[in-house]
Amino acid sequence: MNTKYYLAVDIGASSGRHMLAHLEDGKIVLEEIYRFSNEMIDRKGYKVWNVRRLFQEILSGMKKCAELGKIPYSMGIDTWAVDYVLLDENDRRIGETVAYRDKRTYGMDEEVYKLITEEQLYLRTGIQKQIFNTIYQLMALKKKEPGQLERAETFLMVPDYFNFLLTGRKVQEYTNATTTQLVNPATKDWDDELIEKLGIKRNIFQEIKMAGCEVGELEQEIQKQVGFNCKVILPPTHDTASAVVAVPSRKEETLYISSGTWSLMGTERLQADCSKESMFHNFTNEGGYGYRYRFLKNIMGLWMIQSVRKELVPDMSFAEICELAEKEEITSLVDVNDERFLAPESMVEEVRSACWETLQQVPKTIGEIAAVIYNSLANCYAMAAKEIEIITGQKYQELHIVGGGANADFLNKLTAKYTGKTVLAGPTEATALGNISVQMITAGEFADLKEARECIYHSFEIKLYKA
Repeated sequence: MNTKYYLAVDIGASSGRHMLAHLEDGKIVLEEIYRFSNEMIDRKGYKVWNVRRLFQEILSGMKKCAELGKIPYSMGIDTWAVDYVLLDENDRRIGETVAYRDKRTYGMDEEVYKLITEEQLYLRTGIQKQIFNTIYQLMALKKKEPGQLERAETFLMVPDYFNFLLTGRKVQEYTNATTTQLVNPATKDWDDELIEKLGIKRNIFQEIKMAGCEVGELEQEIQKQVGFNCKVILPPTHDTASAVVAVPSRKEETLYISSGTWSLMGTERLQADCSKESMFHNFTNEGGYGYRYRFLKNIMGLWMIQSVRKELVPDMSFAEICELAEKEEITSLVDVNDERFLAPESMVEEVRSACWETLQQVPKTIGEIAAVIYNSLANCYAMAAKEIEIITGQKYQELHIVGGGANADFLNKLTAKYTGKTVLAGPTEATALGNISVQMITAGEFADLKEARECIYHSFEIKLYKA
Protein backbone atom coordinates (compact mmCIF):
# COMPACT_ATOMS: atom_id res chain seq x y z
CA MET A 1 0.00 0.00 0.00
CA ASN A 2 1.42 3.38 -0.99
CA THR A 3 2.19 5.77 1.87
CA LYS A 4 0.36 9.08 1.61
CA TYR A 5 2.68 11.96 2.53
CA TYR A 6 1.75 15.48 3.58
CA LEU A 7 4.20 18.41 3.46
CA ALA A 8 4.19 21.36 5.84
CA VAL A 9 6.34 24.34 4.89
CA ASP A 10 6.66 26.19 8.18
CA ILE A 11 8.45 29.55 7.96
CA GLY A 12 9.12 31.48 11.14
CA ALA A 13 10.81 34.79 11.79
CA SER A 14 14.24 33.16 12.23
CA SER A 15 14.10 29.91 10.21
CA GLY A 16 11.98 27.75 7.97
CA ARG A 17 11.68 24.01 7.47
CA HIS A 18 9.93 21.39 5.40
CA MET A 19 8.26 18.69 7.48
CA LEU A 20 6.88 15.53 5.89
CA ALA A 21 4.30 13.45 7.70
CA HIS A 22 2.36 10.24 7.24
CA LEU A 23 0.19 7.96 9.33
CA GLU A 24 1.67 4.71 10.61
CA ASP A 25 -0.14 2.34 12.97
CA GLY A 26 -2.61 5.09 13.82
CA LYS A 27 0.10 7.60 14.77
CA ILE A 28 1.56 10.60 12.97
CA VAL A 29 5.18 10.17 11.92
CA LEU A 30 6.95 13.48 11.35
CA GLU A 31 10.24 13.97 9.50
CA GLU A 32 12.22 17.15 8.89
CA ILE A 33 13.66 17.00 5.39
CA TYR A 34 14.91 20.55 4.79
CA ARG A 35 15.77 23.59 6.88
CA PHE A 36 16.83 27.12 5.99
CA SER A 37 17.53 30.40 7.73
CA ASN A 38 15.33 33.47 7.65
CA GLU A 39 16.12 36.90 8.96
CA MET A 40 15.24 40.51 8.38
CA ILE A 41 17.69 42.45 6.23
CA ASP A 42 18.25 46.20 6.00
CA ARG A 43 17.38 47.60 2.59
CA LYS A 44 16.65 51.20 1.54
CA GLY A 45 16.28 52.25 5.17
CA TYR A 46 13.80 49.51 6.13
CA LYS A 47 13.95 46.12 7.81
CA VAL A 48 12.59 43.78 5.13
CA TRP A 49 12.06 40.10 4.31
CA ASN A 50 13.85 38.60 1.33
CA VAL A 51 10.73 36.93 -0.08
CA ARG A 52 12.45 36.05 -3.35
CA ARG A 53 15.03 33.95 -1.50
CA LEU A 54 12.36 32.46 0.75
CA PHE A 55 10.42 31.23 -2.27
CA GLN A 56 13.55 29.65 -3.70
CA GLU A 57 14.03 27.89 -0.36
CA ILE A 58 10.43 26.62 -0.56
CA LEU A 59 11.23 25.12 -3.98
CA SER A 60 14.53 23.65 -2.74
CA GLY A 61 12.74 21.80 0.07
CA MET A 62 10.12 20.53 -2.36
CA LYS A 63 12.89 19.18 -4.64
CA LYS A 64 14.17 17.30 -1.61
CA CYS A 65 10.84 15.40 -1.48
CA ALA A 66 11.40 14.23 -5.06
CA GLU A 67 15.00 13.22 -4.27
CA LEU A 68 13.78 11.12 -1.33
CA GLY A 69 11.04 9.55 -3.42
CA LYS A 70 8.44 10.84 -0.98
CA ILE A 71 6.05 12.81 -3.14
CA PRO A 72 3.49 14.70 -1.05
CA TYR A 73 -0.20 14.18 -1.71
CA SER A 74 -0.68 17.79 -0.60
CA MET A 75 1.30 20.66 0.88
CA GLY A 76 0.55 23.75 2.94
CA ILE A 77 2.52 26.87 3.83
CA ASP A 78 2.34 28.79 7.11
CA THR A 79 4.33 31.85 8.19
CA TRP A 80 4.21 34.62 10.75
CA ALA A 81 1.31 37.11 10.56
CA VAL A 82 0.63 40.80 9.67
CA ASP A 83 3.19 41.23 6.86
CA TYR A 84 2.05 41.45 3.24
CA VAL A 85 2.96 41.84 -0.43
CA LEU A 86 1.49 44.31 -2.94
CA LEU A 87 1.31 43.44 -6.65
CA ASP A 88 0.77 45.73 -9.62
CA GLU A 89 -1.49 45.14 -12.65
CA ASN A 90 1.14 42.76 -14.09
CA ASP A 91 1.46 40.82 -10.81
CA ARG A 92 4.90 42.26 -10.10
CA ARG A 93 5.82 43.06 -6.53
CA ILE A 94 5.60 46.71 -5.54
CA GLY A 95 8.36 47.84 -3.19
CA GLU A 96 9.85 45.73 -0.42
CA THR A 97 8.09 43.34 1.94
CA VAL A 98 8.74 45.40 5.05
CA ALA A 99 9.02 43.41 8.29
CA TYR A 100 6.75 44.01 11.26
CA ARG A 101 9.69 44.96 13.50
CA ASP A 102 10.52 47.96 11.30
CA LYS A 103 9.93 51.31 12.99
CA ARG A 104 7.95 52.86 10.13
CA THR A 105 4.69 52.21 12.02
CA TYR A 106 5.65 54.31 15.06
CA GLY A 107 3.07 57.06 15.42
CA MET A 108 0.77 55.51 12.82
CA ASP A 109 -1.74 54.51 15.50
CA GLU A 110 -2.52 58.20 16.03
CA GLU A 111 -3.01 58.63 12.28
CA VAL A 112 -5.50 55.76 12.22
CA TYR A 113 -7.32 57.14 15.28
CA LYS A 114 -7.95 60.40 13.40
CA LEU A 115 -10.25 58.33 11.18
CA ILE A 116 -11.66 55.88 13.74
CA THR A 117 -11.18 55.85 17.51
CA GLU A 118 -9.18 53.10 19.16
CA GLU A 119 -12.29 51.88 20.97
CA GLN A 120 -14.39 51.80 17.79
CA LEU A 121 -11.61 49.92 16.01
CA TYR A 122 -11.55 47.24 18.71
CA LEU A 123 -15.34 46.95 18.79
CA ARG A 124 -15.32 46.42 15.01
CA THR A 125 -12.44 43.92 14.81
CA GLY A 126 -11.71 42.47 18.27
CA ILE A 127 -7.98 42.61 17.47
CA GLN A 128 -5.56 43.81 20.13
CA LYS A 129 -3.54 46.93 19.49
CA GLN A 130 -0.02 46.19 18.37
CA ILE A 131 1.88 48.90 16.57
CA PHE A 132 2.94 46.46 13.83
CA ASN A 133 -0.57 45.31 12.90
CA THR A 134 -1.18 45.48 9.15
CA ILE A 135 -3.60 48.38 9.54
CA TYR A 136 -0.76 50.56 10.88
CA GLN A 137 1.64 49.26 8.23
CA LEU A 138 -0.78 50.30 5.49
CA MET A 139 -1.21 53.70 7.11
CA ALA A 140 2.59 54.10 7.16
CA LEU A 141 2.66 53.29 3.45
CA LYS A 142 -0.16 55.73 2.74
CA LYS A 143 1.69 58.51 4.57
CA LYS A 144 5.25 57.81 3.41
CA GLU A 145 4.97 56.12 0.00
CA PRO A 146 1.40 56.68 -1.24
CA GLY A 147 2.34 55.87 -4.82
CA GLN A 148 2.76 52.20 -3.91
CA LEU A 149 -0.83 51.90 -2.68
CA GLU A 150 -2.12 53.78 -5.71
CA ARG A 151 -0.35 51.34 -8.06
CA ALA A 152 -1.44 48.26 -6.12
CA GLU A 153 -3.96 45.91 -7.74
CA THR A 154 -3.50 43.00 -5.30
CA PHE A 155 -2.87 42.70 -1.56
CA LEU A 156 -1.71 39.29 -0.27
CA MET A 157 -0.38 38.17 3.09
CA VAL A 158 3.08 36.55 2.82
CA PRO A 159 1.87 32.89 2.70
CA ASP A 160 -0.92 33.88 0.28
CA TYR A 161 1.77 35.32 -1.99
CA PHE A 162 3.78 32.09 -1.92
CA ASN A 163 0.61 30.12 -2.74
CA PHE A 164 0.04 32.46 -5.69
CA LEU A 165 3.58 31.81 -6.97
CA LEU A 166 2.99 28.05 -6.69
CA THR A 167 -0.48 27.87 -8.23
CA GLY A 168 -1.19 31.16 -10.00
CA ARG A 169 -4.29 31.62 -7.81
CA LYS A 170 -4.94 34.53 -5.47
CA VAL A 171 -6.85 33.71 -2.30
CA GLN A 172 -6.53 34.96 1.25
CA GLU A 173 -6.66 32.59 4.19
CA TYR A 174 -8.91 33.48 7.10
CA THR A 175 -6.64 33.10 10.16
CA ASN A 176 -3.91 35.32 8.72
CA ALA A 177 -6.37 37.83 7.26
CA THR A 178 -7.78 38.52 10.74
CA THR A 179 -4.38 39.77 11.93
CA THR A 180 -4.63 42.72 9.54
CA GLN A 181 -7.22 44.30 11.89
CA LEU A 182 -9.38 44.81 8.81
CA VAL A 183 -11.73 41.81 9.15
CA ASN A 184 -15.15 41.92 10.79
CA PRO A 185 -15.45 39.02 13.31
CA ALA A 186 -19.22 38.78 12.80
CA THR A 187 -19.22 38.54 8.99
CA LYS A 188 -15.76 36.89 8.88
CA ASP A 189 -15.03 39.02 5.84
CA TRP A 190 -13.23 42.28 5.04
CA ASP A 191 -14.76 45.28 6.80
CA ASP A 192 -15.60 47.40 3.74
CA GLU A 193 -16.60 50.46 5.76
CA LEU A 194 -13.37 50.41 7.77
CA ILE A 195 -11.24 50.00 4.64
CA GLU A 196 -13.10 52.94 3.06
CA LYS A 197 -12.51 55.09 6.16
CA LEU A 198 -8.78 54.43 5.83
CA GLY A 199 -8.81 55.54 2.20
CA ILE A 200 -7.56 52.20 0.84
CA LYS A 201 -8.90 50.60 -2.35
CA ARG A 202 -11.26 47.75 -1.44
CA ASN A 203 -10.64 45.86 -4.69
CA ILE A 204 -7.03 44.97 -3.81
CA PHE A 205 -8.22 42.53 -1.12
CA GLN A 206 -9.00 38.99 -2.28
CA GLU A 207 -11.69 36.50 -1.32
CA ILE A 208 -11.13 35.08 2.18
CA LYS A 209 -11.20 31.29 2.44
CA MET A 210 -11.08 29.00 5.46
CA ALA A 211 -8.16 26.69 6.17
CA GLY A 212 -8.85 23.31 4.57
CA CYS A 213 -9.74 24.75 1.16
CA GLU A 214 -7.74 23.70 -1.87
CA VAL A 215 -5.91 26.57 -3.58
CA GLY A 216 -5.02 24.50 -6.64
CA GLU A 217 -2.30 22.33 -8.11
CA LEU A 218 1.24 23.38 -8.95
CA GLU A 219 1.76 25.41 -12.10
CA GLN A 220 3.48 23.59 -14.97
CA GLU A 221 6.71 25.57 -14.54
CA ILE A 222 6.83 24.79 -10.82
CA GLN A 223 6.18 21.09 -11.53
CA LYS A 224 9.21 21.05 -13.84
CA GLN A 225 11.40 22.69 -11.20
CA VAL A 226 10.47 20.46 -8.25
CA GLY A 227 9.83 17.21 -10.10
CA PHE A 228 6.22 16.49 -9.14
CA ASN A 229 2.69 17.83 -8.87
CA CYS A 230 0.53 17.99 -5.74
CA LYS A 231 -2.43 19.79 -4.24
CA VAL A 232 -1.76 23.09 -2.43
CA ILE A 233 -4.07 23.24 0.59
CA LEU A 234 -4.69 26.18 2.87
CA PRO A 235 -3.60 25.26 6.38
CA PRO A 236 -4.15 27.92 9.02
CA THR A 237 -1.47 30.07 7.33
CA HIS A 238 -0.81 32.05 10.51
CA ASP A 239 1.71 29.84 12.30
CA THR A 240 0.07 30.39 15.69
CA ALA A 241 -3.30 29.30 14.33
CA SER A 242 -1.67 26.10 13.04
CA ALA A 243 0.04 25.56 16.40
CA VAL A 244 -3.28 25.89 18.24
CA VAL A 245 -4.79 23.18 16.01
CA ALA A 246 -2.09 20.88 17.43
CA VAL A 247 -2.78 21.60 21.12
CA PRO A 248 -3.37 17.99 22.23
CA SER A 249 -6.14 18.81 24.66
CA ARG A 250 -8.91 16.35 25.39
CA LYS A 251 -11.04 19.04 27.03
CA GLU A 252 -13.32 21.63 25.46
CA GLU A 253 -12.00 24.48 27.63
CA THR A 254 -8.24 24.68 27.26
CA LEU A 255 -5.59 27.20 28.25
CA TYR A 256 -2.55 27.18 26.00
CA ILE A 257 0.71 28.94 25.17
CA SER A 258 2.11 28.66 21.68
CA SER A 259 5.71 29.28 22.67
CA GLY A 260 8.33 30.41 20.21
CA THR A 261 9.71 33.79 19.14
CA TRP A 262 6.41 35.06 20.55
CA SER A 263 4.40 33.53 23.37
CA LEU A 264 0.74 33.49 22.40
CA MET A 265 -1.34 32.69 25.47
CA GLY A 266 -5.05 32.13 25.39
CA THR A 267 -8.01 29.83 24.87
CA GLU A 268 -10.35 28.90 22.02
CA ARG A 269 -13.83 30.40 21.87
CA LEU A 270 -16.77 30.09 19.51
CA GLN A 271 -17.67 33.80 19.75
CA ALA A 272 -15.42 36.86 19.59
CA ASP A 273 -15.24 39.01 22.72
CA CYS A 274 -14.99 42.62 21.55
CA SER A 275 -15.91 44.07 24.95
CA LYS A 276 -14.26 47.04 26.64
CA GLU A 277 -12.92 44.68 29.30
CA SER A 278 -11.12 42.57 26.68
CA MET A 279 -9.81 45.74 25.07
CA PHE A 280 -8.59 47.08 28.45
CA HIS A 281 -6.60 43.90 29.04
CA ASN A 282 -5.33 43.99 25.44
CA PHE A 283 -6.66 40.59 24.37
CA THR A 284 -7.16 39.70 20.75
CA ASN A 285 -9.74 37.59 18.90
CA GLU A 286 -7.69 36.22 16.05
CA GLY A 287 -9.29 33.80 13.63
CA GLY A 288 -8.84 30.10 14.23
CA TYR A 289 -9.51 26.92 12.29
CA GLY A 290 -13.19 26.23 11.67
CA TYR A 291 -14.11 29.84 12.47
CA ARG A 292 -13.09 29.45 16.08
CA TYR A 293 -11.55 32.48 17.79
CA ARG A 294 -8.15 32.43 19.40
CA PHE A 295 -8.81 34.63 22.41
CA LEU A 296 -5.25 35.37 23.39
CA LYS A 297 -2.59 37.81 24.39
CA ASN A 298 0.70 38.36 22.57
CA ILE A 299 3.63 38.13 24.98
CA MET A 300 7.16 38.97 23.84
CA GLY A 301 8.32 35.35 24.16
CA LEU A 302 11.66 33.71 23.47
CA TRP A 303 12.69 36.54 21.13
CA MET A 304 14.42 38.06 24.15
CA ILE A 305 16.46 34.91 24.84
CA GLN A 306 17.19 34.44 21.14
CA SER A 307 18.51 38.01 20.94
CA VAL A 308 20.66 37.67 24.07
CA ARG A 309 22.11 34.37 22.83
CA LYS A 310 22.97 35.90 19.45
CA GLU A 311 24.58 38.85 21.19
CA LEU A 312 26.61 37.08 23.89
CA VAL A 313 26.91 33.31 23.35
CA PRO A 314 25.96 32.34 19.76
CA ASP A 315 27.59 28.91 20.14
CA MET A 316 25.73 27.99 23.33
CA SER A 317 22.55 25.89 23.07
CA PHE A 318 19.26 27.08 24.57
CA ALA A 319 19.34 24.01 26.84
CA GLU A 320 22.71 25.11 28.22
CA ILE A 321 21.41 28.65 28.76
CA CYS A 322 18.41 27.18 30.63
CA GLU A 323 20.74 25.18 32.87
CA LEU A 324 22.82 28.25 33.72
CA ALA A 325 19.71 30.31 34.45
CA GLU A 326 18.34 27.66 36.81
CA LYS A 327 21.42 27.98 39.03
CA GLU A 328 20.98 31.72 39.56
CA GLU A 329 19.18 33.32 42.50
CA ILE A 330 18.55 36.77 41.00
CA THR A 331 14.92 37.87 41.54
CA SER A 332 14.73 40.91 39.23
CA LEU A 333 11.75 41.09 36.87
CA VAL A 334 11.07 43.19 33.76
CA ASP A 335 7.89 43.89 31.79
CA VAL A 336 8.44 41.62 28.80
CA ASN A 337 5.63 43.36 26.90
CA ASP A 338 7.35 46.74 27.01
CA GLU A 339 7.94 48.02 23.46
CA ARG A 340 11.58 48.66 24.41
CA PHE A 341 12.20 44.90 23.91
CA LEU A 342 10.63 44.74 20.43
CA ALA A 343 13.77 45.54 18.41
CA PRO A 344 16.48 47.13 20.63
CA GLU A 345 20.02 47.75 19.46
CA SER A 346 21.19 45.59 22.37
CA MET A 347 18.78 43.29 24.18
CA VAL A 348 21.38 42.70 26.90
CA GLU A 349 21.68 46.40 27.68
CA GLU A 350 17.92 46.89 27.46
CA VAL A 351 17.29 44.19 30.09
CA ARG A 352 20.02 45.63 32.31
CA SER A 353 18.67 49.16 31.93
CA ALA A 354 15.14 48.05 32.78
CA CYS A 355 16.40 46.46 36.00
CA TRP A 356 18.53 49.48 36.90
CA GLU A 357 15.66 51.92 36.27
CA THR A 358 13.40 49.96 38.64
CA LEU A 359 16.08 49.74 41.36
CA GLN A 360 16.48 45.99 41.06
CA GLN A 361 19.64 43.89 40.88
CA VAL A 362 21.27 44.36 37.47
CA PRO A 363 22.14 41.01 35.82
CA LYS A 364 25.74 40.61 34.71
CA THR A 365 26.28 37.08 33.36
CA ILE A 366 24.41 35.20 30.65
CA GLY A 367 22.93 33.00 33.40
CA GLU A 368 21.61 35.99 35.34
CA ILE A 369 20.24 37.72 32.23
CA ALA A 370 18.49 34.51 31.15
CA ALA A 371 17.10 34.00 34.67
CA VAL A 372 15.60 37.50 34.63
CA ILE A 373 13.98 36.85 31.23
CA TYR A 374 12.63 33.39 32.10
CA ASN A 375 11.22 34.53 35.45
CA SER A 376 9.72 37.62 33.81
CA LEU A 377 8.04 35.49 31.13
CA ALA A 378 6.59 33.09 33.70
CA ASN A 379 5.35 36.00 35.79
CA CYS A 380 3.69 37.51 32.72
CA TYR A 381 2.07 34.15 31.90
CA ALA A 382 0.61 34.03 35.42
CA MET A 383 -0.88 37.52 35.10
CA ALA A 384 -2.34 36.73 31.66
CA ALA A 385 -3.86 33.47 32.97
CA LYS A 386 -5.65 35.37 35.74
CA GLU A 387 -7.00 37.89 33.25
CA ILE A 388 -8.30 35.12 30.97
CA GLU A 389 -10.04 33.43 33.90
CA ILE A 390 -11.67 36.70 34.98
CA ILE A 391 -12.90 37.57 31.48
CA THR A 392 -14.09 34.08 30.49
CA GLY A 393 -15.38 33.04 33.92
CA GLN A 394 -13.53 29.73 33.47
CA LYS A 395 -11.05 28.16 35.90
CA TYR A 396 -8.26 26.25 34.20
CA GLN A 397 -6.33 23.57 36.11
CA GLU A 398 -3.96 22.80 33.24
CA LEU A 399 -1.87 24.81 30.83
CA HIS A 400 -0.69 23.34 27.51
CA ILE A 401 2.60 24.64 26.11
CA VAL A 402 3.27 23.78 22.47
CA GLY A 403 5.97 24.83 20.02
CA GLY A 404 9.73 25.16 20.37
CA GLY A 405 9.42 26.75 23.81
CA ALA A 406 8.00 23.48 25.15
CA ASN A 407 11.66 22.34 25.23
CA ALA A 408 12.60 25.08 27.73
CA ASP A 409 12.61 22.90 30.85
CA PHE A 410 13.44 25.67 33.32
CA LEU A 411 10.80 28.00 31.87
CA ASN A 412 8.20 25.21 32.08
CA LYS A 413 9.03 24.67 35.77
CA LEU A 414 8.75 28.40 36.43
CA THR A 415 5.46 28.59 34.54
CA ALA A 416 3.96 25.83 36.72
CA LYS A 417 5.27 27.63 39.82
CA TYR A 418 4.03 31.13 38.91
CA THR A 419 0.64 30.06 37.51
CA GLY A 420 -0.10 27.33 40.06
CA LYS A 421 -1.24 25.08 37.21
CA THR A 422 -0.16 21.70 35.87
CA VAL A 423 1.88 22.37 32.72
CA LEU A 424 1.71 19.90 29.83
CA ALA A 425 4.62 20.62 27.48
CA GLY A 426 4.60 19.34 23.91
CA PRO A 427 4.53 18.69 21.08
CA THR A 428 7.39 20.96 20.05
CA GLU A 429 6.56 20.75 16.34
CA ALA A 430 3.05 22.06 16.93
CA THR A 431 2.93 24.46 13.99
CA ALA A 432 3.92 21.86 11.41
CA LEU A 433 1.58 19.33 13.03
CA GLY A 434 -1.37 21.73 12.95
CA ASN A 435 -0.62 22.53 9.32
CA ILE A 436 -0.48 18.82 8.45
CA SER A 437 -3.53 17.91 10.57
CA VAL A 438 -5.71 20.28 8.55
CA GLN A 439 -4.37 18.74 5.33
CA MET A 440 -5.18 15.28 6.72
CA ILE A 441 -8.71 16.34 7.72
CA THR A 442 -9.21 17.70 4.20
CA ALA A 443 -7.96 14.39 2.74
CA GLY A 444 -10.31 12.39 4.99
CA GLU A 445 -7.59 10.84 7.20
CA PHE A 446 -9.31 12.38 10.24
CA ALA A 447 -13.01 13.00 10.63
CA ASP A 448 -12.57 16.31 12.42
CA LEU A 449 -10.37 18.46 14.68
CA LYS A 450 -11.17 16.39 17.78
CA GLU A 451 -9.94 13.20 16.13
CA ALA A 452 -6.79 14.93 14.87
CA ARG A 453 -5.96 16.22 18.36
CA GLU A 454 -6.54 12.78 19.87
CA CYS A 455 -4.05 11.33 17.38
CA ILE A 456 -1.47 14.02 18.20
CA TYR A 457 -1.90 13.28 21.92
CA HIS A 458 -1.00 9.62 21.36
CA SER A 459 1.73 10.28 18.76
CA PHE A 460 4.10 12.57 20.66
CA GLU A 461 5.65 12.89 24.11
CA ILE A 462 3.89 15.26 26.50
CA LYS A 463 5.87 16.26 29.61
CA LEU A 464 4.09 17.09 32.88
CA TYR A 465 5.20 19.79 35.31
CA LYS A 466 3.30 20.01 38.59
CA ALA A 467 2.76 23.34 40.32
